[in-house]
Amino acid sequence: MSEATDEAWRSVFGHDEPYPEQADGIEAARAVAADDGFLTLEGACGTGKTMLALTAGIDLVRDPDSDFERVLVLTSVKQQLRQFEADLRTINEGLPDDWRPVSGMTLVGKADVCPYARENRGGVDTTNVYERCEGLRERTRNLVGDADGGETTAGALVEQARRAQTGFADTGDDGVDYLETAGEPTPYLPEMPEHGGSATRDGVEFCPFYARYLDDLPEDGDAAEAVPFDFTDRGLIDAEELVRLSAGHGTCPHSMMGAILPQVEVVVGNYYHAFDPTTVGGFTGALVDDSTFVVCDEAHMLEPRVRDLVSDGVADASLRDAENELTRVIQPVQFEDSGKRAQGTTDADLVRGELADAEVSLDEVQLLREFVVDLREELDRRVTEFLDAERVGWRENLTDLDDEELPLRDPEAPAVDEITEWARDAGYGEDVWARAEQVGAVVARILDEAEDEDRQRAAPGVGRTLNAWYRCDHESYFRELELDRTWDETAPPDSWRRAYSARLALHNCVPADAIGERLADFGGGVLMSATLAPLDVFREVTGLNYLESEGRPVEERTYGLGFPEGNRASFALDVPKFTFSNRGPPGEDNETRRAHVDAAAEVASTTPGNVLVGMPSYGEAEWMAGELDADARVDKPVLLDESSDDTATESLKADFFAGDAKVLVTSIRGTLTEGVDYEGDRLAAAVVCGVPIINTSSPRTRAVKTAYDREFGDGFETALTVPAVRKARQAIGRVIRGTDEVGVRCLVDARYARESWNGVREYLPEYERDEFRPVSADMLRFGLERFWERHADAE
Repeated sequence: MSEATDEAWRSVFGHDEPYPEQADGIEAARAVAADDGFLTLEGACGTGKTMLALTAGIDLVRDPDSDFERVLVLTSVKQQLRQFEADLRTINEGLPDDWRPVSGMTLVGKADVCPYARENRGGVDTTNVYERCEGLRERTRNLVGDADGGETTAGALVEQARRAQTGFADTGDDGVDYLETAGEPTPYLPEMPEHGGSATRDGVEFCPFYARYLDDLPEDGDAAEAVPFDFTDRGLIDAEELVRLSAGHGTCPHSMMGAILPQVEVVVGNYYHAFDPTTVGGFTGALVDDSTFVVCDEAHMLEPRVRDLVSDGVADASLRDAENELTRVIQPVQFEDSGKRAQGTTDADLVRGELADAEVSLDEVQLLREFVVDLREELDRRVTEFLDAERVGWRENLTDLDDEELPLRDPEAPAVDEITEWARDAGYGEDVWARAEQVGAVVARILDEAEDEDRQRAAPGVGRTLNAWYRCDHESYFRELELDRTWDETAPPDSWRRAYSARLALHNCVPADAIGERLADFGGGVLMSATLAPLDVFREVTGLNYLESEGRPVEERTYGLGFPEGNRASFALDVPKFTFSNRGPPGEDNETRRAHVDAAAEVASTTPGNVLVGMPSYGEAEWMAGELDADARVDKPVLLDESSDDTATESLKADFFAGDAKVLVTSIRGTLTEGVDYEGDRLAAAVVCGVPIINTSSPRTRAVKTAYDREFGDGFETALTVPAVRKARQAIGRVIRGTDEVGVRCLVDARYARESWNGVREYLPEYERDEFRPVSADMLRFGLERFWERHADAE
């Protein structure tokens, strides 16, 4: 049966009839992807972008004349991930009766699927799951051995773990404690099983779930054959169902995820599943090829997210741990050669054998250790020297220190960094930098084989970073020393290490090449968001222009807000620009600050519902909340969002949504103005004060701007202004989320209202410029009252 016709996508589409914009977008995405290209799509809330992208991708996968085999969805926002899951279920519910359901899976981390970690049993929890998992897997593989024979077989390990459970039952004890997760009992005890123990020696821990996976794996290594359930007709398998199906059978859910992901038609994941080199190299590489239709959701975040993923760094603590690991590999050979410890012979033979197999000499290991020791001393010298010069008396006031950036070159003048120069002057040349990654990898292998402990080795990461530090250029990359506030009671009381964690950071200032090169690996796709404009800038900074120059077509679509225009009032308030030179520090009384407080208070007082006020930073949010709360400026409770953990943020959201109307003041660069669901009556108005441009005095920011100047011509525009306007637009976009919703959107700053030398009105798409008409401060109350009176009368 052919499941594709000229308009087969209408059968895939999950609703009775698409919006006109959806139909246009689906056909545009299909057409450009069929020609190995990409669609960039800005669609306001309500466009139906998730259904649009899924429909286009699935239709291509189901088309017998297409080479696409799967859809890979990437999003950085959990709410959007859930929306793709919901839309895929909707698609499956609406498919013709004789069509098979679209198979899909959601990718999550080990902590979400490991049965032991989920239940905090077997010595595994969310803090150690990665180290414990790798250690248990390694020991399980070692017990099974290879073709030459190990101590036992995978099947025997599984039976041993099952017999332990059966043994309890055979005693007549009805209170057997089965490990249970995702509502499903497993065949094993909650404690981690051991193999080969006796009265005189401990057994070897192994993972029975992984042993079952190895036992089910056929000789040809086809992992899909080890999946004990039919996944092709189940539709979407989310994390809970994956765990239930796998753990109930007694097999490893994470291994099942890896086995299934190349086989299903839709995979929903995060940006790092496609752009993080480590994740792609070790887990999701099978998805990154020209048979994959990729969907980059929330694509306005693609550039900053990938910049972080393709940057690198090494912490002072990692250097310390790597030094220790290198020492533990060197010492057995040194002791044996000196005749000091005969019992070191076995370890020495292991070290020599592994080094020989890896073609790494002991001299190279010793050289890397010397370099790491000297590098830590140089790092210590630089931090101490900086604090002595810039924070006089810091030893007596360790709790008063702030985060710091110590640039290793002039951020605005690309040149060789000071650490590289120091190493050269100290006699460390290309040999130690170039070989660091290979040396670090073999050190980890030796220690994993010699030591029975579950831990992630530092040497491989240190080696990789040192190699990248030397290899990467000095124009696109910026190197600095970062000091982050922490507290370590084990450090000496007068050491900066008690108050700071230090990190040598290697920042990729211009990730366009990395993004473009990875997108080129896919067969085509859609990059979409509610805030991509201006699209010409987006194409530059994400490498799409390069792809187009290489013959990969790039199409553009922009769709405005499709809900009734009469349900919203949009103001671009012409008041003094909220720049530092105008407003001064928080607390200063001046015209600019008064104008912005007046505007926020006007909207909050006039609006019959919840109001969100977004400020350029958390410090300014604290100031604004205090002003609104003082002297009863507004007749609603004022809530302040501060930089905090997820638990505190969720609690604040719950307070905001519950009960009577309130005002919530937050940073536009925080988590409450993007990817948060304010549908229904949860939000009646949003106010954005100022343009949230990040701190331009930061060395890293100055380096990025300089790199963008060189690459794109105007670094301030492309690296700072455009992303800031997108942040503001995201905040404003929280208000109107459905056809029946009513609300006010207010951009407060002259830069939104009129053209000027630093104006940002040009960065709004045309449909928003038409709606956000300039309004003077004295006309705001009139406009607000008129709008709300009209809607009160309509009710």
